[in-house]
Amino acid sequence: MSHIQSRYVELSVADSSTMRAWLAFPAKEETRAGLMVFQEAFGVNTHIRSVAERFAKAGYAAIAPELYHRSAPGFQGSYDDSAPAIALARQLTVEGLENDIRATHAFLRERAGDRIVCVGYCMGGRVSFLANTTVPVQAAVSYYGGGLADVVGRAAESSAPMLFFWGGKDKHITSEHRQKVAEGMQASKQPSVQVTFSDGDHGFFCDQRSSYNPAAAKLSWDLTLSFLEQYL
Repeated sequence: MSHIQSRYVELSVADSSTMRAWLAFPAKEETRAGLMVFQEAFGVNTHIRSVAERFAKAGYAAIAPELYHRSAPGFQGSYDDSAPAIALARQLTVEGLENDIRATHAFLRERAGDRIVCVGYCMGGRVSFLANTTVPVQAAVSYYGGGLADVVGRAAESSAPMLFFWGGKDKHITSEHRQKVAEGMQASKQPSVQVTFSDGDHGFFCDQRSSYNPAAAKLSWDLTLSFLEQYL
């Protein structure tokens, strides 16, 4: 499977805002499921768009919503200067993210039916968890999700099994944070898996970051595809 299409689409959100999203998809008869791809703090940049396209080549109708659409539509941050991205991330609210998740999920349902999964990176790792507790999904994946410990109290509301990836060298997310998430997930009736790459740093999956770890990136990709396939 190789031929895919990709383009921007506009979604209507319940708070009357409009949200742009990057959509990448294979031919309809080759689509195995819908996939929500949640951005890093740096926006729906070339990396996140390429990730969506990579999932499309694997058979998913993948959509990456621009979560800063209220404050900075079209924002694409630089990995060399995280200050603007962090400032925007701090403006996000759980209520706003829930509205964005619902709008993205509703769009995908029209294209892929009820077979919907989600994955998120960095800031989006937390959003992927929120999606699992906001809308019905079949599986959810979180890569080095910052701030997860603050929302893991919602674990009992999880609709699907969840896979978490962490970097053992990640200075942003401590072992205490990872432990709190793992313990918090015990409240979920759904199974969860915690994978820590001892030599992985924050952002190890992103080939545009200095922290890119090719071995960890490849294994986490293979595990992600296997995990999603298992629960679809």
